[in-house]
Amino acid sequence: MADLMSILSANYKAVGLSVPSKTPYVAVDPNLYEGSWSGKYANNKSFTVEVSNVSGFRAKVHYQSEGTSKYQDVLIKDGAFRIGDTKFSLIKQGTAMISNVVTDPASGQTYLDQAYASQKT
Repeated sequence: MADLMSILSANYKAVGLSVPSKTPYVAVDPNLYEGSWSGKYANNKSFTVEVSNVSGFRAKVHYQSEGTSKYQDVLIKDGAFRIGDTKFSLIKQGTAMISNVVTDPASGQTYLDQAYASQKT
């Protein structure tokens, strides 16, 4: 069984996917996440992420970017959470990396759009 996990892990890394974390969910410091986060993608498209009601490792999140608006209850694990196709990763206090899977309407291909977000104090 261990050999099978090693093979799967190697295959995930070979195609650029991350292996799911085996760490348990643990309570986070609400001050690190709660509030309004904002930034701009490389194409100058603005976005905001509103994080509220952080309790333990759960939170309520609203992501908005030019015509896209998503509300979701999320689970925070390893300093990150997902809302739809968007991933929020805490880099350091007050700074997060926002990774968004985007589908090109002309070609149908997907790509990863990343940008930094700053927490408003």
